[in-house]
Amino acid sequence: MALKCGLFVRLEAKPGKERAVKDFLVSGLDLTNQEAGTPVWFALQLSPTTFGVFDAFTSEEDRQAHLAGNMAKALMSRVEEMLAKPPSVEPVDVLAVKNQSA
Repeated sequence: MALKCGLFVRLEAKPGKERAVKDFLVSGLDLTNQEAGTPVWFALQLSPTTFGVFDAFTSEEDRQAHLAGNMAKALMSRVEEMLAKPPSVEPVDVLAVKNQSA
């Protein structure tokens, strides 16, 4: 499995909604586990109010399917409730991967 492309999504929580964003991302694991084309997915906390998601895919088709999938739909349905501004979604190219069990 060669990972070729990915997404980095930055989320800025509204004041007082930091826990809601964190809980949403933790629960998002169940949604992304249902996506066969999303083999790598990380939910991140970058600061007390800033969160992120990094995911990687083997093809552009899988990346586009993820963007149209249930996790993306769930996030977009809660933007006004939880986020200070719309998510920043940055497509990225995967240059190299190291993956070993912890």
